[in-house]
Amino acid sequence: MLTKLICRNFKRFGEVDVELGNPVVFIGPNNSGKTTALQALTLWEIGLKRWTENRKGNSNSEKQTGVVINRLHLTSVPVPHARLLWRNLQVRQAQKNTRIDIIVEGVTNGKVWKCGLEFDYANQESFYCRPLRTSDDNGSVTQQMEIPEEAGNISVVYLPPMSGLASNEIRLEEGTIGVRIGEGRTAEVLRNLCYQVSQDNEKWDKLCVQIKALFGVELDRPNYIAERGEITMNYRDESGIILDLSSSGRGLQQILLLLTYMAVHPGSVLLLDEPDAHLEILRQRQIYQMLSELTHEYGSQIVVASHSEVILNEAVKRDVVIAFLGKPHRIDDRGNQLLKSLGMIGSEQYIQAEQLGWVLYLEGATDLSILRALSQKLNHPVKAALESPFVHYVGNLPREARKHFYGLREAKPDLVGFSLFDRIDTKLRARPELTEYSWQCREIENYIVPNKQVLINWVLYIVKEQEGEIFSADECISIMEDKITEIENARETLGQESPWSADTKVSTDFLDPLFASFFDHFKLPNLMQKTNYHTLVQYVQTDQIDPEITDVLDTILEVANKAKPLRNM
Repeated sequence: MLTKLICRNFKRFGEVDVELGNPVVFIGPNNSGKTTALQALTLWEIGLKRWTENRKGNSNSEKQTGVVINRLHLTSVPVPHARLLWRNLQVRQAQKNTRIDIIVEGVTNGKVWKCGLEFDYANQESFYCRPLRTSDDNGSVTQQMEIPEEAGNISVVYLPPMSGLASNEIRLEEGTIGVRIGEGRTAEVLRNLCYQVSQDNEKWDKLCVQIKALFGVELDRPNYIAERGEITMNYRDESGIILDLSSSGRGLQQILLLLTYMAVHPGSVLLLDEPDAHLEILRQRQIYQMLSELTHEYGSQIVVASHSEVILNEAVKRDVVIAFLGKPHRIDDRGNQLLKSLGMIGSEQYIQAEQLGWVLYLEGATDLSILRALSQKLNHPVKAALESPFVHYVGNLPREARKHFYGLREAKPDLVGFSLFDRIDTKLRARPELTEYSWQCREIENYIVPNKQVLINWVLYIVKEQEGEIFSADECISIMEDKITEIENARETLGQESPWSADTKVSTDFLDPLFASFFDHFKLPNLMQKTNYHTLVQYVQTDQIDPEITDVLDTILEVANKAKPLRNM
């Protein structure tokens, strides 16, 4: 089993130390280094194989300058130019070659081993690989790392997500299957893997049971047609209809690839890049559990890179989880209180907290849409922070925001936050780490319809957008004014506040009945629901936007600017 990966100067990595386990799950945002770590393991195995093959029969391998690796051999680390493997494209610095170092540690049959390789740039098509060397202060080589026998017996395989299935598939030799998988051509080998499994009745029967449990379909044994050198394979759906395997969904094909490869190649280290691709939530949990169990049965190891919240929350309870935020670090071994917090809150929210360093608490999603629209309208600098914030919806319950915030703070002690509520009677707190605020008006929607003109402007826009001008602008404006007057008169009769009052709950008590009545007059479905109310902001005159809005946006920006997000390597 591989237990640690150390990289220097490889692609986006300066120097990183990544703990491994079985299983180990890499999580983090896009472009954070998860796939780069998988590629580092792949490059290490390629270099190890090339060195081992080259030294056979060579008793003086220590004097070799290194074995040559062509970039075209890097089927799992595709690059158009070898220089792209080096961090910041720096292949030389201060008159010296910049080396890529990849060191892998592991345990085999109770024996701990360590194997390091170094890579030197040659030209745009190739580079050299040799065992890692150590140097003294003068730059002279003092020692070359031995290649342990245990490392040479490790098989590392990168399995990318399925991208479909070829309509026809010829029978392939074992080596050819490995090459095509390395090239990402999984669509051309799935039937071959199934055929190999089918040669072992026990393994085939178990595979059929697993697929039946996951997808409710029955696999037919693959059929080798010698005259055409082709493998065909069918399955039966829940109605018993016989279909070619190419008719199956991507999710089934993806899982079939993983299960068959593990069965055919026990003892392998499988690098799985988003194995949950094409799977819905329930099957994500099932397949992770199944893969975890099969690693022990087949003596394999899986290293998973995933965005799945389901897999993350499942893995954090018992397996090794590495967060690629800042320096890659383990998040499931920091103490019982943290694990308790993550269990209640969700590990994926901890990742967002580390990634951004601040959290925004709102009543619901419509509030975020309105805040974004207002920041755009005012061209406020907070608009960038509101594009993709870590936001958590808590209704108008400050205690829920506090419970969530301080739970996350167990994991990230420097987290800051901002809570925004409708006007409420609850006494809010003044804490430097968590700012709490409630609107002076009843709710945020009060600020986007300060007067009737906003709604008239909206009507004019709607009429303009209607091709053929089915309804005239004058007619639509007249109807809108009539509907507004009806609601004003009805509320006055009932002794209620005006629709324009700060005490009116504008969304439900004014806008909802207004738009429902307006569209009903024209015998049209209501095209203006609460989720669309943020679009009204564009019809408000800038000088009519309450200064309180700017104050709130200023405060959100202050909180966002205090955040200390983890930076990438």
